[in-house]
Formats: sequence, structure tokens, C-alpha cells
Amino acid sequence: MIDFQDVSVSYAGQSRPALSGATVHIDEGELVLVVGPTGSGKSTLLRCINGLVPHFTGGLLQGRVLVGGRDTRTHRPRDLADLVGFVVQDPMSGFVTDTVEDEIAYGMEALGVDPLVMRRRVEDTLDVLALAQVRDRPLRSLSGGQQQRVAIAAVLAAGPRILVLDEPTSALDPVAAEDVLAALHRLVHDLGMTVVMAEHRLERVVHHADRILLVEAGQASPLLDPAEAMVTSQIHPPVVSLGRRLHWRPLPLSVREARRRASGIRERLATLPPPARADQEARAGRSVDQIGALGAAAAVTTVVAAAIDLTVRRGQVTALSGVDLAFTAGEITAVMGRNGAGKSTLLAALVGELPRQHGRVSVMGSDPARLTPAARCAAVGLVPQDPDLLLYADTVSAECRNADADFGRPPGTTGALLTRIAGPVPPDRHPRDLSEGQRLALALAIVLAGGATVLLLDEPTRGLDYQAKARLVEVLRNLAAEGHAVVLATHDVELVAEVAHRVVVLADGEVVTDGPARQVIAGSPAFAPQVAKIMHPIPCLTVDDVCHALDAVS
Repeated sequence: MIDFQDVSVSYAGQSRPALSGATVHIDEGELVLVVGPTGSGKSTLLRCINGLVPHFTGGLLQGRVLVGGRDTRTHRPRDLADLVGFVVQDPMSGFVTDTVEDEIAYGMEALGVDPLVMRRRVEDTLDVLALAQVRDRPLRSLSGGQQQRVAIAAVLAAGPRILVLDEPTSALDPVAAEDVLAALHRLVHDLGMTVVMAEHRLERVVHHADRILLVEAGQASPLLDPAEAMVTSQIHPPVVSLGRRLHWRPLPLSVREARRRASGIRERLATLPPPARADQEARAGRSVDQIGALGAAAAVTTVVAAAIDLTVRRGQVTALSGVDLAFTAGEITAVMGRNGAGKSTLLAALVGELPRQHGRVSVMGSDPARLTPAARCAAVGLVPQDPDLLLYADTVSAECRNADADFGRPPGTTGALLTRIAGPVPPDRHPRDLSEGQRLALALAIVLAGGATVLLLDEPTRGLDYQAKARLVEVLRNLAAEGHAVVLATHDVELVAEVAHRVVVLADGEVVTDGPARQVIAGSPAFAPQVAKIMHPIPCLTVDDVCHALDAVS
């Protein structure tokens, strides 16, 4: 079905090929997972399958890619549209209509699908991806996760034989991600569709894969059995990390397999108290009643940001309703909830970007909407879901220099933060030419360099591999130790398990849960991390928790 024959891809100005000597054969009806670090060449490999490389991206392609017998050197993306559906990392960049239903129908209209067939496919796709309630909504009014599902739906509805997805669950809440992956699993096993996807959140998808393709520094491995691939892959989910640390063979790929292996460990740890995490319980759950009048002294020493009886509408939708929350210095708070629950709206309101229908917002004792730009940057910084909104220079080095100058930081401050989060990033590369994870890391570095007291990060691990995520965790812990308040709107339960003191869960714009991270996520079917599911009822959230607990009883 898909043949890579000694394929190499080089772009002008790059010191090494983005992809080098890839020889891979993917059979029909397989679900192949492409795994590798941020910037390793995964997206380039995926774009070769539908001809985006080289017809759209440019560069030099050597070797041949055959898709269903068609040579992508002579067949442009439009010539492959009936065969290959492609879902990009940034869904808004691929939308061509204004509303959900129109977007789902557009691809079928372009392919000349019969109207009766088109109507049936639209309805089926709306149901499969739980989009029926937003079918008439403008695309720009949707949450990032909802936009991601629309992008997948628009491709699925056109009925391709091959589906290529780049980070398909990165903006989805855990339940929505499982629904999407279950739908892909059915397409592969019930309809024989071929699915090739790149995904950093391997805990969600590795157990669905038939085979895995490892990519590192542009080098692609042969197709491997998933368990075999996870033995050597530097990118692996917590369940595999736990198996490696405990020397399990074969390595488990799912929670079910790992629970069976861990039964003896749970018995050994049954009488052990919960693992201590520095000041987590003491910090969590600061209520708005503790704000008082939000005097300047109190704001500086304790509560640095608050939403008080906050109601925000977006069009006809009440995105937040009567929200009362306070955030303290040194606290890392994770805001969770399904797509469209109001997480991004809360962050935008805290930075003063949205009009409020009722209530008020305070950051460092002031309404952020009334602060001068310089004062607002010193008080609160926001990294949005779309990092491109913060990037405007021609090179990475220029972005870093501009941030240092804007914030009055010593030269090299932003660049050093970028390296800490993402590892080496070519300084002369245009930001738009970076991978999604690298662009996000650059936006994070720019905002973090500003040193704002309150840091708001919207899906900060989208596009980041586990190694980059671990570096980000270290940065966030250091910021909290220095007295910053960090608020994360995230679906990444593994990040929450590692770094959050407190978890706030939103549903339909209202706060439904607010408490210590361990208490909120350990027993949650939707938000529990892999290790918590493996170890339940033992209250361990991370691999380190398990290993430290075992050390304590040995």
C-alpha cells in the first residue's frame, strides 16, 4: 500500500537531511505509529505520503514514495486526495469553510460524492466523533480540541483508503482521545483502512498500534513489533518506563497488562502511607474566601490572581459561569475538563483579554485589562494554544533577541530557556519551519523570559515528546520555587501527575472539583495517569512514586 524506497529529504539551509535513507513498506489495513523526538523528521515522513513533500514544502526528495502504486514525484496532493486523507497538527490552518458541517462536507463536494451519500457520511461522522451538538457552530468559536475533532471528521468523511494523522489527540481530553482512537481502531479492523500516525502521547495509542516506526535524527527504522520497539525507543510512555525500571520482560504496553504484572507490588505496598510530595497538600485548594478585599500586601504575599464570581460569554455560549478561584504564589494549578469546558476562556480572562459579563478578575491586586502593556507583561504572561500568535520574527535567534530586549533580560536568556525546554534548536531557522513542539517551546521560552508573577500556559505540552516534557517539568518546578503562580490548562494527565500541586476541574463553565492533585486524579477514571491506574488503590501517580515506595519497604 505504501512504499518508501531509499527516501531522503533535504531542505535548503539545513545542515543535515530531514529524512535520510528511509526504506519502509506498510501493508493495507495496518495501524502504524511513528515515534521519535520533537524535530526528528516524523512530520516530514508523514508529508511524503500524500505528496506535500516536495510539492508543497519544497526541498529535494531523493528515492521514491509509492502510494497505492502512484509515485508521489509525479502525483501532486490533489492527485492523491481520493486515496490519502491527511490531518495536520494545526487544524485551523487546514479549514476552508466557516462552520462544522460545511467543513465536513467540503472534501466530499470536491471529490464529487453523491449528495445522498454525502448526507449519510456527514451524519455518521458527526456521531462517531461526538460533534452533532456543534454542527452549526462557527469553526473559530470552537475549542482547540473540538477543532481537532472537526479536522479528523472532515478527512474521515471523504472516505480515503489511507489516513495520515500528525498528533491527532494532542488537543483532546482523555475521553475524547479514547473515542477518536477507538474509531480509528474500528476503521482499521472493520474496514481495512490503513492508518499512519505520529503521536507524542504514547500512553494513549501505543497499545492500538500494529507496528511502530522509530525515527531519530532523520533516520527511520524498519517496522517493528510495538513491544520490541519500546525496548530501545528513547520515547516511551509511563507504562513502559515502569516496566523498564522494574525489569519486566516482555514489556507491558497497556494498563491491563501492567496491572497483572504489578499485583505482587501492590500487595507489598498496601500498608505504606501515600508518597510525600513537598507542600502539595498544604498549597492546594485555596478558596476565593481567602482573598478578602485583595489588598496590595495580601496579593503580593499570598493570593496573586483571582477570578471572583466570573461569568464570560463567547457569542451565545456561556463559557464561564460564576467561577470563584484564587491562585497563590509558589503554586502550580492544573485546570482540566473536557473540550469546551471553559479552560482556555479562564486563562484568557485572567490575562484580561476577554470582556466579562459579570464578576471581576484580579492579578497582583489590579484588573489586568486596565494595566499598561508593560505592567501587564510584568504581572501575567499567557502562552496560547497556538504558539504562532507570539512569533513574528524571521529567525529563532531574532525571536530570542527581541524577547530579551523587550523584557530587559541579559542577552541569551530566552535562548537558554529554549534549549532547556526543547534541546538544541537551529538559531537561523524560521519559526514557521520548526516542528509544532519546537514552536511551542519557543513561545514558552519567550513568555517565561518575561518573568511574570503569574504564568498561564494553555496546553503547554502539545507537540512535546517525553524528554522535552521532563525538561519543562523542571522549569515549572523552579518557577514555582521562585514564587511564581503557574496555571496550566491541560489534557495531559501525565504532566499533571508530575508537577501539579492542585487540580481544578471545569464542566460547562463551572468549577466542579478543586483540590490536591493526588486526591483529584488518583481515582478518576478520566484523569488518572497510567501509573495510578496500574497501582490503584495504592496512591502512586508516577514511576518515581512507585520506585521510591519500593525502596522504602525493601
